[in-house]
Amino acid sequence: MTKAEPKWETYRSFLAVMTEGSLSAAARKLGLTQPTLGRHIDELEAALGQPLFSRSQAGLIATQAARELLPHAQAMASAAGALIRAASGARGEERGTVRLTASVFVGGEVLPEILTRFREAHPSIAIELILSDVTQDLLRRDADIAVRMVQPKQDALVAKKIGTTALGLFAHRDYLERHGTPHTLDDVAHHAIIGYDKEGAFERGLKAMGLPLARDLFALRVDSDWARVNALRAGFGIGVCQVGVARRNPHLVHLLPKAFHFELGLWLAMHKDLRSVRRMRLLFDHLSEHLAVYAATSRVA
Repeated sequence: MTKAEPKWETYRSFLAVMTEGSLSAAARKLGLTQPTLGRHIDELEAALGQPLFSRSQAGLIATQAARELLPHAQAMASAAGALIRAASGARGEERGTVRLTASVFVGGEVLPEILTRFREAHPSIAIELILSDVTQDLLRRDADIAVRMVQPKQDALVAKKIGTTALGLFAHRDYLERHGTPHTLDDVAHHAIIGYDKEGAFERGLKAMGLPLARDLFALRVDSDWARVNALRAGFGIGVCQVGVARRNPHLVHLLPKAFHFELGLWLAMHKDLRSVRRMRLLFDHLSEHLAVYAATSRVA
């Protein structure tokens, strides 16, 4: 007897359980009852002929089969989302939905003003803004357009370098009035430094520049760019910030700009197949223009 092909709703429920970690949390996310979601998992397991979860007092534990199935379910969800966005407006129309992704910091600090201007000019285009420090897969259509700090490499993508954004050392005037102003990089080590908790490639690059970035020196350790900048604004201590963002706050002082200067590329990317979709092109061009202005404000004389 031929097995029935699994329904999309069963994959969607499976993906929610894998993402949320429990039937109850997944049911809340999807707006379903827990018994309904449990039935979807049972149906999918029956259709596939293998268990996806083992039940224990601690909850559901994903099997190896579930872990292997996960990327395929994610691809299906991305394709379904892309289909809905494609149906939201014809290729030549100035309406519909565009899914944009950026890092948490850039999306929260830099893009709101830019997107507000776009909304005023194109009120029939809706934007889904996905903030994530994990690179979204444009080929899988997790998003339509991406703002990235590294150069996209895939041949199927349209990639445009907008410019560079500089990073510098900053501190609030109130902090400097209380604790003094460092005059060398060595002096910085004697201040309250706002730093990272877990070292990554970016932090290793900063250390290579000679900044005293040993984790034990940090008075505040946090792996969120946004949290670090908000600590700067609160006057906690000295930390790294994008120059273009810091310059918006007259109370943040740029320290040792000649001794410490680090630049990141600013890129826009989208799938080549979307170039002829009017709403995609409009947002891509708008971002290109206004991010270039932002990059210009990050230059250090």
